[in-house]
Amino acid sequence: MIQVSGMPFQPNSLNVGSIEKAIIKQMSDTPVVYSYPSIHALSFELNLRKNIIESAKAMSNSQATFTIFQYAKCNHTYWNLTKAGGFLLKPNVNPSDAIMDIYQNSSQYAFECATACIIIFYHAVLKEIGKRLFNSFFQNIYLYSWHADPDLGVYTYYANRFLPGDVVYFKNPDFNRKTPWYRGENAVAMSNGEFFGHGLGIRTTEEMIGFLNKQRRPGSNQSAYLTKLVTNPSFQRLSGLSTFQRSYTAYEKQHIVSHHNKSSISFLHHLTYMQKQLNP
Repeated sequence: MIQVSGMPFQPNSLNVGSIEKAIIKQMSDTPVVYSYPSIHALSFELNLRKNIIESAKAMSNSQATFTIFQYAKCNHTYWNLTKAGGFLLKPNVNPSDAIMDIYQNSSQYAFECATACIIIFYHAVLKEIGKRLFNSFFQNIYLYSWHADPDLGVYTYYANRFLPGDVVYFKNPDFNRKTPWYRGENAVAMSNGEFFGHGLGIRTTEEMIGFLNKQRRPGSNQSAYLTKLVTNPSFQRLSGLSTFQRSYTAYEKQHIVSHHNKSSISFLHHLTYMQKQLNP
């Protein structure tokens, strides 16, 4: 069910494309109430979800490869590669140019799947709000696992259902300790019931689980599975940022960086490492 300004929303009142229609239908067919303060906020989320799906498709078609932090690589024209395997935006480089370069010169990049999701979020937001606002709000980009600028507002929660454009997590509880990067897979839910996972491509639920099951410890019969974790950027916060009509310089306090060196972890797992750093 969808509500706008406290009133039921009529699904046919927006002139949108097929992906947005699929999202609206899923929202309308569930007892969960999706509430928005305005049509602008609803339209913004629909567009951003579509962008996330399209950015995931573009990454799937790119030459960027999956690797662990130890072997991460990037284009040094735009990024400094840190000892931890993160990509730190170079001074005097437009953030929008650096994010676009990951797609335009993809063969120069290698990263793991949590980092891939954050790149997809940034790329989708860039398409939605344009270069001027993006360069104003995201001046301190550091790509490492789930680390993100506060204005991206990444958050996670448990849910019995998900929508196209959500990031979900496939967990492999009995992964082979010799290949710990197969402990799971962060994946973007596409509009056709499939998922994009960096390094695996676009696959069905069964194919995702089947791949991870092949990466279990010898003798294991405990299957990988799709968890109920859902992770998103803050659609509401980003919708508000999109209404700025002038150049804006952000001075918000940046999130701490937790260099945990654990590839392919969920955002919730990432938060536990951040908490340990805050409360050792």
